[in-house]
Amino acid sequence: MAVTRIPARSAAKSLFWDGDDLVDVIGGLRRWQADGTEVSGRISWGFPFDQAIVSPSGRFHIMYTERGTKAVVLAGDRIVRELNRSFSHATDYDYPVATGRLPDGREIVVHCPDEYNVLQIDDLESGRRLTTGERQPQDVFHSRLAVSPGGRHLLMAGWLWHPYGIGWVFDLIGALKDPSTLDGSGAVPLEEAVAAEVAAACWLDEDRLVMSADDEEPSDDETSGKLSPGRLGVWSMAAGAWQHRHRVTGPVGTMIARGDQVVGLHGHPRLIDPSTGAVLEEWPDVTVSAKNESYGVTHELTPVAALHPDRQRLAVAQPDHIAVIHLPLPHGR
Repeated sequence: MAVTRIPARSAAKSLFWDGDDLVDVIGGLRRWQADGTEVSGRISWGFPFDQAIVSPSGRFHIMYTERGTKAVVLAGDRIVRELNRSFSHATDYDYPVATGRLPDGREIVVHCPDEYNVLQIDDLESGRRLTTGERQPQDVFHSRLAVSPGGRHLLMAGWLWHPYGIGWVFDLIGALKDPSTLDGSGAVPLEEAVAAEVAAACWLDEDRLVMSADDEEPSDDETSGKLSPGRLGVWSMAAGAWQHRHRVTGPVGTMIARGDQVVGLHGHPRLIDPSTGAVLEEWPDVTVSAKNESYGVTHELTPVAALHPDRQRLAVAQPDHIAVIHLPLPHGR
């Protein structure tokens, strides 16, 4: 499929779609208009942020240092407040932070502001803590947090001390009543359903999530009903079971959901059907980091990429341009 290349004076540090424009919030709200014209940023943050996320409404952004302790909540070009996380092994794993919208409409931020192993939920706009009470956390390093589209669950792809990658799901609604529900191994039996080291995970929709398992110990065992090494699995929250578990060629990397498909960002973008493990399309001339897990002493930045709301265009930052990949239409459309 076609790739449009938009010149950039320097690599974008973050990318978000604003209509058909692309915006680099970390770059001081630098903008590339729909015709490719680059408009310089109008602000300097004075701190080396290297990653950013956006709230569901688009009103707020959070910039952070992926292997540091500092983050900041923005509303446009206004700093709303600063966030922090524990220094404990902060240089060894990605900053745990996610935004989402609860079923009642409130936008939240989920992070670990006080201790590396204690998840907290705050109202995003006011900063008010929504999880207060006694806690008994496990010794787990939370990372790659993702709130489900309907705001009912929290997905986490982090690690235990070895290190060993894990993937758990928590009940966000239950946590508002009893924060200690964030201290266990999750609300669904994923811990028992995975027989491999988890590398990455993402939501497809409110019911289904995709999880990739490392391939360090290849296995052809499909009889246990568990996700085994080197496979990509689709888990259904309603069924409480794997819908699909298939081997996929090579590491998947960071995943971006696109309807029933995922884009894997490891070395270069690949469009994958998680129901079969098949690579539907790939773009080897669009280079990204070969990052897989969220942890490791050797750090490679998470690729900077953004899927347009129409799900037909994927923008990927390159050293001197932005590659906009025109994705193939989903089957049946």
